[in-house]
Amino acid sequence: MIQTVTVYCASSRQAAPSYHDGARRLGAHLARSGVTVVYGGGAVGSMGALAQGALAEGGRVVGVLPRFMADLEWGHTGVSEMRLVADMHARKHMMLTSADAIVALPGGCGTFEELLEAISWKRLGLYTGPIAILNQDGFYDPLLELLDRCIRERFMDERHAAMWVVASEPEEVLAALNAAPRWDPDARRFAVP
Repeated sequence: MIQTVTVYCASSRQAAPSYHDGARRLGAHLARSGVTVVYGGGAVGSMGALAQGALAEGGRVVGVLPRFMADLEWGHTGVSEMRLVADMHARKHMMLTSADAIVALPGGCGTFEELLEAISWKRLGLYTGPIAILNQDGFYDPLLELLDRCIRERFMDERHAAMWVVASEPEEVLAALNAAPRWDPDARRFAVP
């Protein structure tokens, strides 16, 4: 049963309001479902909206913030718990290892890095939980096509496509995570034929 979900998302204030609304809706949905949200600890953009959505529904929200960001006062001051870590590497590690499941919302290079690291860890059997990509408004269509091409071009085995699931709406994410195929750590032995 999924009790804790790490959400990768952006802190950009300039992104379209619909993305912030999607993050808020996801936070609210997870909180209403009794799921703890772990995220990057930011107060603005999709990060802030995610936290506010969950907190407004009485949810538990855990932020993971590098100390330099705390020193710059970038952290959300209203979260249930703020975990301060030494650097970005420690942040990503804690976020990935603190979760029963991972969700990637639309975002920038940091979100891409986090998502692809989670997929890489899953490929290696170091993380075996479900990974959902929120493909809101088709945002991740190019990445999904690239991952498909990796399989077609045999950089990945076709079975690797089972490492992630895709949802179009925030309210579909938890069901997608729960329906994701179980991932066996022995899958690291997949060899591209």
